[in-house]
Amino acid sequence: MASNYFKVGLIVPSSNTVMEPDFHRELGARCVTSTSRIYLEQVTRDAEQVMIDEELPKAVRLIKTTEPHVIVFGCTSAGSLGGLESDAAIARRIEQLSGVHSLTVVGSVVQQLKAIRPRSVAVFTPYKEDLTLSVAQCVVEAGYELRKTAGMGILANRDIGRVSPDEIVDFVETRIDDADVDCIFLSCTNWQAIDAIARLEARFRLPVISSNHATIEAVRTQLSNFQSAQTVNARAR
Repeated sequence: MASNYFKVGLIVPSSNTVMEPDFHRELGARCVTSTSRIYLEQVTRDAEQVMIDEELPKAVRLIKTTEPHVIVFGCTSAGSLGGLESDAAIARRIEQLSGVHSLTVVGSVVQQLKAIRPRSVAVFTPYKEDLTLSVAQCVVEAGYELRKTAGMGILANRDIGRVSPDEIVDFVETRIDDADVDCIFLSCTNWQAIDAIARLEARFRLPVISSNHATIEAVRTQLSNFQSAQTVNARAR
């Protein structure tokens, strides 16, 4: 493989069928994405905590063998379980185990919010109430007023992956209830939310963030840094 490829190590729940295709579609021309999986079927707090505690170290050990330039922890709700510091601790743990810079979805979403600078946010998820509120609390902790939250109440992660972009658009349209917000956040890496963004932005004339889109943008920043370093090194030869 050519040395100028930027290598991404993606760690996703085993039942996630959306994030990996999104990465290949959006980054494939410039990045090589390799994936490692951590066991998860039911999207619950307890199951996700086990996934982090027991499955994550194994996945890091495996993905490290691909020699990635960055490792992405690809689960929004699991990252949100203990708030922003807990999410940052997941990134630090991955870095300690791998020696590779790590990105998280929650951290990437916060960076997108900082760039947009909304005053108030609406959060929509496919989750049950517990995890919807967990993600929403991270938005509040990051300094943004929460005006609306709604979750679809889906428990099985495979079923989340089957929700179509049309269904996501319909869900937001029927649940936003004329909330006065400056930004919409679509949470979940296994939601086909990227393909709902354009329609929702046109409908509400607001910026819309999704878990996967925010994380892909964070990877693009890392890619840009990598390419700049390569250019400098080439000129120095």
